[in-house]
Amino acid sequence: MESNHTFIQNLKIEDVPWHRLTTAYGRATDFPEYFQIIQEMSEIDRVSEAMTEIVSCIEHQGTLWHSTPLAMAIFARIFENAVSKMDTNECARFIAGNLLELFQIIAVCFQDAQEMGFADDDPLPNFSDLLKEEYLWSEEYDPDEDEARYEDEPFPEELFCSFWFYSYEVLQYLKPILEKLEGTALDAENVLTLL
Repeated sequence: MESNHTFIQNLKIEDVPWHRLTTAYGRATDFPEYFQIIQEMSEIDRVSEAMTEIVSCIEHQGTLWHSTPLAMAIFARIFENAVSKMDTNECARFIAGNLLELFQIIAVCFQDAQEMGFADDDPLPNFSDLLKEEYLWSEEYDPDEDEARYEDEPFPEELFCSFWFYSYEVLQYLKPILEKLEGTALDAENVLTLL
């Protein structure tokens, strides 16, 4: 667990081959651009659009994707930064509030997956294993090739359950920060009750 938290803490946007990770609507190729906009914390309209683009792709009707836990790791650090600035930055408050909503959705997805019996069966041993070459999709995006792969079994079982397991691991990493928010204007109780 410690090594997984270290991975979350140190993962950089540029460390992730987003163009080789699946989302609900294709590949996560544009995520770096959206994360950059969010990290700048300057224009709420642009930040809102960027967050919507990512969030709509990493969770869809309770299903999580290869990009989800890695996006959650980046969001964890954005959340930490936003919480530290939210008293003086309206955009940071907006980001922190919206990420809390996402965290609650992810926690519910994990619980639902546990009830169905696959969220934490046999995940990959380490968070960083999500980036092993054997689990990444092709360098070149071909929608027809991706669609054909989906018709097969697109994800090995240990990878598939890792989408939920490691997304939830990010929430565990954030637990101390969420606990500090109790009783503030940005109350994290709804998320904490799910952890």
